[in-house]
Amino acid sequence: MAMHFTRRSALTIIAGSGAYLATGRARAENMNGRVIYPVAVPIYQSQFVADRNGYFKEAGLDCKLIQGGSGVKTREIIASSQGDIGIGDVTHPMQLSNHGRAGRILMPTDTRSSSVMFIIRKDLWDQGITTLEKLTEWKRPDGRKPIVSVSSLGGTNHVWSSYYMETMGLAEKVTWIGTGNVDTMLGSLKTKQVDVLVSSLSLLNDSMEQGWGTLLFDGTDEAIWNKYIGGKVPVTAHFTVQSTIDKDPPKMQAFVTALWRATQWIKAHSPDEIYDMIEPYVGSTSRGANILEITALKKVADYEGTVDAASFARGEKVWFREMTGIKPLTIAEVVSPDFAEAARKAYPG
Repeated sequence: MAMHFTRRSALTIIAGSGAYLATGRARAENMNGRVIYPVAVPIYQSQFVADRNGYFKEAGLDCKLIQGGSGVKTREIIASSQGDIGIGDVTHPMQLSNHGRAGRILMPTDTRSSSVMFIIRKDLWDQGITTLEKLTEWKRPDGRKPIVSVSSLGGTNHVWSSYYMETMGLAEKVTWIGTGNVDTMLGSLKTKQVDVLVSSLSLLNDSMEQGWGTLLFDGTDEAIWNKYIGGKVPVTAHFTVQSTIDKDPPKMQAFVTALWRATQWIKAHSPDEIYDMIEPYVGSTSRGANILEITALKKVADYEGTVDAASFARGEKVWFREMTGIKPLTIAEVVSPDFAEAARKAYPG
């Protein structure tokens, strides 16, 4: 007897295969996968835990974790289908959608940014430059504006730090540059090629221990965040493009299920235990610095893996502005929640 499929029945089959894989009963053969992360810092720990704890393997994935070098490079790798799933600022899939690549947010990892700490050169602090306003009044020896370093222009710490600066009317009074990975970021501060480095707690701690830098402004502080942002916002997320989803929905379900399990493992374990798990990926900074950052990350983590309408609305003023160049998108146009929902049902938090 001939079998006939409607569009609805076809979608049901796809969803069913995703739910089947979410339970951990993977295909008989391993699926090859490439997971991309920007730089070697704990904010990307869910990918590291999924790999080290065997969750990718248990989902039937033979995965390679690849360091992209920055958020922008990670986005480019995902856009070119050289990687299956990336992690970075939620603006990356939005940028992809704006350029016809149909970027998709699969699961957020946090509720506010943990990487908008303004770290100033210690010698400038000692000269009395102790606020962002005083920084923008100062000029470099050659008369140029102060140089503010982020890992990549358009990346997470640039998006959020520039919003703070714009709100204060200071964004045009500095020069923004991208300086790449942990080693090059710290090196640029040490050698005074930059005046302020915007990054995370681990880099702040290392720069302070070495005597190169100190904290100028903490954009990760909950009170400061709520004053300027207003509350919970998805900042970092696992993302991909629709064409990668369409190519193999069960494979994408396997990725998200493994990452969801990693998120729940992180929730249940201490900063020391998390560090011991991810140490091979974050060895550029000290154990103490990493544990401090992991402790901070636990306070901002999204253990539900959801993007709701209210949090998306709060983020719109940051994402859709002249600095980012991103044309407005609706939540339905960029968020794909079904894989995370299937993972939560299979592995309740």
